[in-house]
Amino acid sequence: MRDVELLKRRAAEAAVRHVEPGMVVGLGAGSTSLKALECISERLAQGTLTDILGVPCSDQVATDAQRLGIPLTTLESHPAIDLTIDGADEVDPQLRVIKGGGGALLREKIVAQASAREIIIVDDRKLSAQLGVQWALPVEVIPFGLRAHVDFVAGLGATVQARTGFDGCPFRTDSGNLILDCRFGPIDDPESIAAALERRAGIVEHGLFLDLVTDLIVASPADIEHRTR
Repeated sequence: MRDVELLKRRAAEAAVRHVEPGMVVGLGAGSTSLKALECISERLAQGTLTDILGVPCSDQVATDAQRLGIPLTTLESHPAIDLTIDGADEVDPQLRVIKGGGGALLREKIVAQASAREIIIVDDRKLSAQLGVQWALPVEVIPFGLRAHVDFVAGLGATVQARTGFDGCPFRTDSGNLILDCRFGPIDDPESIAAALERRAGIVEHGLFLDLVTDLIVASPADIEHRTR
């Protein structure tokens, strides 16, 4: 039997070994990234890691990091990040990823772009031969003109669903925007989809992280694999 939580923990432990004293560390969102926060907290408590500052990728991450005793800073104070540890929803062989299942894609991408290294940690269920096979692409949009945003992305070939929260109300990001979950199926040309989305007014960001990931750590029942780009 697979113990997914154990696999997430093992991937997180492998990533946190790359965190060194004095670093500014990007703190990603999601259940696997939370394991990394726990590992960092444990090392700080043990004294094997000192003098780090974390840049959280969401309000929830900031709350979790504070609870775990991880010192925080901001991009305004520290605009250059040594490394970021983050999760992903889907990863292809070229280390291109889909992120945004938790809705933090905008801040996660800002932090990734400010990072010298972007370490993605996943269990092997997240690996795909092609992006879009397992996961819809999250697209963050402003509320104004929602129908136009939906129609535009649908015109690119996606089935589009506006995300709702557990209460059935529209899901809001930390920036107050909406998320469209866009099912393209297997994405043959992620770069073209990304470019089309980036040209459209009202689309704030998308969950395609292309040419950003430097390291991928994959935990499987057999071993831990570390790939680099």
